[in-house]
Amino acid sequence: MKKTLPQIVFATNNAHKLEEARALAEGSFEILSLSDIGCHDDIPETADTLEGNALIKARWIKERYGHDCFADDTGLMVDALSGAPGVYSARYAGPECDATANMRLLLNNLEGVADRKARFVTVIALILGGEEHLFTGTVEGSIATEPHGSAGFGYDPVFVADESGMAFAEMTPEGKNAISHRGRAMRGLTGFLAGSLK
Repeated sequence: MKKTLPQIVFATNNAHKLEEARALAEGSFEILSLSDIGCHDDIPETADTLEGNALIKARWIKERYGHDCFADDTGLMVDALSGAPGVYSARYAGPECDATANMRLLLNNLEGVADRKARFVTVIALILGGEEHLFTGTVEGSIATEPHGSAGFGYDPVFVADESGMAFAEMTPEGKNAISHRGRAMRGLTGFLAGSLK
């Protein structure tokens, strides 16, 4: 008989994030999407920190739908741009823009810049049994001068991880998850949940 895994909601509408998270949580717990719980809200992200935005999303689902859940926010911090795009990474080129436009703007802003050091940071906010917990994952790297690879999403074609020497978009999903910001934050989350969702 198949073992029933504990369920928890991931407060995201990003199919790529959902896919990555489900791969990382496999065998530990089942991740439900917002559509699985009938949530089609446009959840605001109005905080000026990653932690703040992650908590807004998690609290929104807990307060309105009653589910234990987790939410994340991720930022790309580029040293030469004083930490930008940071908390505005997803809408760097404007609220209606896509990943290609964001990447193009980033490369334009770094044109001729020698210091291309950057890092990805993911913060996951978990609400479980009425308690809030935060998990953070960071990966160091640099911004390439042009896109590479066809995998991944977001800034993956231009972010070269120090540990692999490759753009995230050139790596396999398993290779990326092993060193990525989201992978590290998710392992903190899954380790905690493994002990809590008994």
